[in-house]
Formats: sequence, C-alpha cells, structure tokens
Amino acid sequence: MTIQLLVVPVEVPEKTNVILGQAHFIKTVEDIYEAIVTSVPGASFGVAFCEASGRRLVRVEGNDDELMKLASRTALNVAAGHFFVVYLRGGWPINVLNAIKHVQEVVTVYAATANPVQVIVAETDQGRAVIGVVDGFKPVGVESEQDRHERIEFIRKIGYKR
Repeated sequence: MTIQLLVVPVEVPEKTNVILGQAHFIKTVEDIYEAIVTSVPGASFGVAFCEASGRRLVRVEGNDDELMKLASRTALNVAAGHFFVVYLRGGWPINVLNAIKHVQEVVTVYAATANPVQVIVAETDQGRAVIGVVDGFKPVGVESEQDRHERIEFIRKIGYKR
C-alpha cells in the first residue's frame, strides 16, 4: 500500500471567505445552506460536498452561481471523501461558523479564512483524506504594544467589541 501527499491550492477571490470541513451525509449541502441563510439572510454563498460512497458525486447548493461553481470546482480538486467547502460573501465566517458546527452531519471545520489557503491531501489506493490546511503565512514575530493597541481598536471599529 502506498500514500502520496498532495498540496491542493484553494482559490479565494477578493472579498470572499472560504470555510473548509468534513461532514458525513448526503444532506450536508442542504443543512449547511439552511444554517447560512438563517444566520446571515443576505449573504451570498455556494457550498459543495464530496460524497464518499454510492454515486460519489460533488453535491452543490447555494444562492450565487459563481460561488456554487467555485465551491464545486474546489471540492472536485480536493476530492476527499466527505469534504465540504463553503464560499461566502456579504457575511463573515464568525457569523455562520457556530451554525455550521451545529449541523448534525458536520464532523470538523479545518479552516475559515480569506487568506491564501492550501489543503494537504493524502491519497491512497482507496481514496483521499484531508490531513490539514495551510491558512495564510507563518508568523514573523510577536506583537508589540502598538500592534496590540491597533488590534484592540480594529476589533471595536468593526463592531465586535464595545
């Protein structure tokens, strides 16, 4: 038995966030759809899910054709069983993550980001598995007092703290 490690880049368009995860059932795309529209009703999104048995199709839902196509292309590129991807505009992952995590089929969330992201995939004779993700870039140092002050101000400026 052999294993090959692959790095699959994920396209993240400007002003778009991506959420990557694993779930376990065909109705995942419908349930994630409901989780998003009830959390951020005006958000645009596309969600895709890779079936791991049966017809083994990429299942797609959403309310934005461009994001649905992007989600299906990303899911097909990763091609790991039960992998799902959500592309989101008009909302932030923080607005939908808890709802997505509470979808009964969701096993884990690997990343929620607008950064450049890569999926590390292991391929065997049976199929593919997501080993993890590379989200953004490695740190270059520890924040200074000025950096800390700017972070605190930014969080308040965008309305997440008072």
